[in-house]
Amino acid sequence: MKMVKSLLLGSAAGLVAVAGAQAADLPVKAKPVQYVKICSLYGVGFYYIPGTDMCVKIGGWVRSEYSYGGNGNFAWGWANGNVNNRTTNNSVFRARGYITADARNQTEYGTVRAYLAVGVSENDTGANTSSNTFSANRAFIQWAGFTFGRAQSFYDFYSSPATSYWGAFPSSDSGDPGWLVWGYTAQFGNGLSATISAEERRMTQIIGPGVGSTAIGGTGFPGGGYGGLQSPDIVANLRIDQAWGSAQIMGALHQVNATYYGGSTAVASGHPGDKWGFAVGAGIKLNAPMIGKGDYLQAQVNYTQGALRYAFMTPNGNWGKVDGQGVGFGILSDAVFGTTGSDLNLTTAWNVNAAYEHFWNARWKTSLYGGYAAVNYGDTANALMCGALAGCNMNWKSWWIGSRTQWNVTRDFYLGVDVMYSKLQSATLPAGLVPTGAVGATSVKDVDNWGVRLRAHKDFYP
Repeated sequence: MKMVKSLLLGSAAGLVAVAGAQAADLPVKAKPVQYVKICSLYGVGFYYIPGTDMCVKIGGWVRSEYSYGGNGNFAWGWANGNVNNRTTNNSVFRARGYITADARNQTEYGTVRAYLAVGVSENDTGANTSSNTFSANRAFIQWAGFTFGRAQSFYDFYSSPATSYWGAFPSSDSGDPGWLVWGYTAQFGNGLSATISAEERRMTQIIGPGVGSTAIGGTGFPGGGYGGLQSPDIVANLRIDQAWGSAQIMGALHQVNATYYGGSTAVASGHPGDKWGFAVGAGIKLNAPMIGKGDYLQAQVNYTQGALRYAFMTPNGNWGKVDGQGVGFGILSDAVFGTTGSDLNLTTAWNVNAAYEHFWNARWKTSLYGGYAAVNYGDTANALMCGALAGCNMNWKSWWIGSRTQWNVTRDFYLGVDVMYSKLQSATLPAGLVPTGAVGATSVKDVDNWGVRLRAHKDFYP
């Protein structure tokens, strides 16, 4: 019995020893390690790049759209060479997607920031020929009050996409394509700031003998009839942002420099002297929480001579739409000149944009927006463009009104619809004459347009 007991105890001890040895060979569970370290210095979504003091945030968005009544293009608009016949693309699909990167770290002079937004944008009008087109609308550095690169013009205030899906109506907003800037912003406290900036020049066209275009449409813009870039546009603003909203006054100087009297290659013919065009504007945004949480009104007015793209960022080209046997048209230019020895005659324009956004609740909102724009050629410019034609007047106007309703399904996914009515009060020509490109038209008249745009949008930033 003692022998059996000894054998059992010995076997048990052996099993314990073997089990202990096997346990020693098993991997030890590592302590939790935060491989991505959160960076709370700059808000939600930032994390440290391992081994550095730099914080980065990766985000982006994807969007799909359909429109009817847009003349086959989301940017150039319903009145860009619209012959309005069997060849016109009333329907168009669009898909866009962007990846964004926001990197920041500290220097002895404050935060330095680099921001990039790159992606694809494609349109298709039923020909199944659309391709993924590379698009980049942001690539800038900010540091110690400076902004360098492709950002947004410091002239801008009114935000077209904040209250409308349509971008094809006159405004100064350069936010969608982005704009090249070298600017400095000074902060004075209590929400008051001022900016001075050298920026990519905003051009329409210069009309002269052998240069520019008076046909309906104008996809050759910007810059027809312009000489090479000699000076950037100089932009300045004074802005205030407080709890009640914000306001801004702004101005811009723009060099208008034509090519030659005999056309762009006729060097020996000489050229008109350069002139400086300008734009001035004012904008306001008023929060209206007493009507609805999140409600606000925004508006901006612009006046320009020789720098019409500060009122016509898009569409930036001659306007024209055929309607039956009639056509409405408007020529967009910064200046007009004649034969050898004549000066540049700067074109005058002004426009106003206004919109109100109402939140029915946290998920539903509706905006009502509209505006007006007028282009005026002086007596000399009108005479140069019309010649001896009695009843010819190149002045023209446009106005529009629309409404967008959006359902925020979640915080980062929404569906919406935008309906807009537009009117073109045409320039005039004598009876029986029509501008070039007005296929099928025999007379000039005012024209209008209805357009509807549907959108599905998903953000995927943190």
